[in-house]
Amino acid sequence: MAIFPIRTFGDPVLSIKTKPVKRFDDPLRRLSEDMIETMYEAPGVGLAAPQIGVAKRMFVFDVGDGPEVMVNPKLVESSGAWEYQEGCLSVPGHYFLISRPAFARAIGQDLDGQPIEFAGDELLGRVLQHEIDHLDGRLLLTRLPPAQRSEVYSELQNPPSAR
Repeated sequence: MAIFPIRTFGDPVLSIKTKPVKRFDDPLRRLSEDMIETMYEAPGVGLAAPQIGVAKRMFVFDVGDGPEVMVNPKLVESSGAWEYQEGCLSVPGHYFLISRPAFARAIGQDLDGQPIEFAGDELLGRVLQHEIDHLDGRLLLTRLPPAQRSEVYSELQNPPSAR
């Protein structure tokens, strides 16, 4: 298994809408194993393929019940509201109070191409939404109010050490 470097803010792969996975094979299984190892090493609770430079529509996560893989996910239901200090492995060291639906349900496929579904409140719901955002080319920064987003973009593009 391999641990990959995590792509961070400014890397163009993070703004690309991913392509659906069509081949459910051993290379896909190896990729998912590598992604799980990379996620744990980071450490994080979720990791989308673009975060390691792979433009495939898949992510891995572990909210405390063991690692899971979701391929070709689609958010099909969300409700409520929950503000939470949210972070992202692609924006290391930064956390933002972000409001998202408290509940989310996503459907997709497992590593064999079979239908799967995950649904949950709070952390699981947030992870599903956050990772699917990555697959649609969006970082959590797009969820910030415009003035704060502009300030954060400026800070990330010109860190104090680069000034």
